[in-house]
Amino acid sequence: MELNARTPEADAPLTDEMDRRIIAAIQGGLPITERPYAVVASALDLDEATVIARIAGMTERGIIKRFGIVLRHHELGYRANAMVVWDVPDADAGALASRMCRCSFVTLCYRRPRRPPHWQYNLYCMIHGRDRAAVLAQIDSMIVECGLVRYPYTVLFSRRRFKQCGARYGVADFSSISPAVARPDGVKVA
Repeated sequence: MELNARTPEADAPLTDEMDRRIIAAIQGGLPITERPYAVVASALDLDEATVIARIAGMTERGIIKRFGIVLRHHELGYRANAMVVWDVPDADAGALASRMCRCSFVTLCYRRPRRPPHWQYNLYCMIHGRDRAAVLAQIDSMIVECGLVRYPYTVLFSRRRFKQCGARYGVADFSSISPAVARPDGVKVA
């Protein structure tokens, strides 16, 4: 077999029209209701089970990587938000990130490439707190609990916030979706 041999599956489209319509309907956020998939299904003239099965299928195929929530933490009283950036050996980054994620106050942890000579950091974690002193105490605790004492780091507190939104998948045609579906920012999709 050739290294670059193509299979019929490789040439198949990643999604069909129904999947694209579902992605368009959910990429702006799910309706806040007891049965959000039923609302999406109704707007798309589908049944709830189909929407759920299609989303599960796209997740299994890796088209949808994960579902998450965009939380407006400032409104909940979390005003001290810190990105902690670490300079750790690349080979240790995965194990250290796993340890960091076990800390209940770490809301996000990920790896990024270094950008020498000005940026040596490759591991990032986000901590939201009510005040700076509490966040700094949590960082001190994490350093000890996760065995991070020997690694250089910098704490970057947010000075302002930007509009938060979830991922967009390049599916922007909302024309076939009923105005019954509203995005999280309150805009009715029509």
